[in-house]
Amino acid sequence: MRQWPKPAEGSWTEHYPELGTSMMSFEDSVSPEFFELEREAIFKRAWLNVGRVEQVPRTGSYFTKELDVARTSIIVVRDRDGAVNAFHNVCRHRGNKLVWNDLPRAETSGTCRQFTCKYHGWRYGLDGALSFVQQQEEFFDLDTGQLGLAKVHCEVWSGFIFVNLAAEPPQTLREFLGPMITDLDGYPFDKMTEWYEFSADNQSNWKLFADAFQEYYHVPGLHSQQIPSAVRTPGKGFECAHFQLDGPHRMVSTGGARRWTLPPEFMYPIERITRSGLVGPWESPELDAVPPGLNPGRVEPWGIDNFQIFPNIEILIYRGWYLLYRYWPTSYNTHRFEGMLCFQPARTVRERVEHEVASVVFKEFALQDAGMLTGTQTALESAYRTAGLTSFPVNDQEILVKHFHKAVADWVDDYRREVEA
Repeated sequence: MRQWPKPAEGSWTEHYPELGTSMMSFEDSVSPEFFELEREAIFKRAWLNVGRVEQVPRTGSYFTKELDVARTSIIVVRDRDGAVNAFHNVCRHRGNKLVWNDLPRAETSGTCRQFTCKYHGWRYGLDGALSFVQQQEEFFDLDTGQLGLAKVHCEVWSGFIFVNLAAEPPQTLREFLGPMITDLDGYPFDKMTEWYEFSADNQSNWKLFADAFQEYYHVPGLHSQQIPSAVRTPGKGFECAHFQLDGPHRMVSTGGARRWTLPPEFMYPIERITRSGLVGPWESPELDAVPPGLNPGRVEPWGIDNFQIFPNIEILIYRGWYLLYRYWPTSYNTHRFEGMLCFQPARTVRERVEHEVASVVFKEFALQDAGMLTGTQTALESAYRTAGLTSFPVNDQEILVKHFHKAVADWVDDYRREVEA
């Protein structure tokens, strides 16, 4: 891991010469062929965050996750020994989907003692072992010990449940995350269990929405209320205080004036009344000592850390709460966005209202970002297929955009070489 302070004269990008300063291509966001390679090279090989341990609080607690990008569905369950396991959501008899309610493609959750197939009644224990076969004597040489649920590699870091669909992942989860992320060990994610969840289907490539949160160059233009001209640095728009790269992962820190120091005309009335809004409650409960990985650039005043874990999860840590984003591809030009605001449980009615207000204001700004995406996607497709535009400039504040797309390309190139070898 490399960590650099930005010099008084110079750039962030100069510390990462492998990224270069030339214009970059976004063909990876408009190509159906490239998307098919991403399925195999990235989403069937990388560690993917699918949930939190709070979703499986006790023995038999489970949830399903539809991973369209990998053309599979999985079950995540806590077994009788307290371990969290993951399995392909497929009965070993005739391949029926094992766990679902009214709609086979809808995700579900619950608690059970075993899993029973709706079709022919085969049963499986919480450890995935086949425990019952209807009319077993009718089968020929049936080896029930070899017909348990197909296991998916599953590991947990700081309460975040990750799966890996590879037959044998080349790295453990901790090795994959690397020191920049694991330096967050000890952050009290487990205390922030009051959740506000959102999801939306977007008409854009999954990487384009992630790009929107990897740079804040767009903030003065798209979110003028967030950083009004009255509080910007004279002669400038908005600059982040720290960027950092570690393997395929990235992070960015923001600093500057607190939300509540803005002139009243730049806040919604409800923000002033409730003392809560885009940055969350103005007076979040204090945390115990925080780990060294938080605010690695030692920014003062510090505002937000955005840790972007390859390929498709972002953890944005605010003062006393955090925000989770996931981007799940559904085709080369569509994806599902998931957002979750996570607070320490409200102790009073006022605190509950503060959380509700923060979640609503978050949706407003997320919609501003999402509202750009269809235009970006359709214009890029036109640029490549009609206008002959194949490359675009990016500036020093967009270093994470360039790094993200390079990481994707590197994984795809590695896969291609393996297939051709």
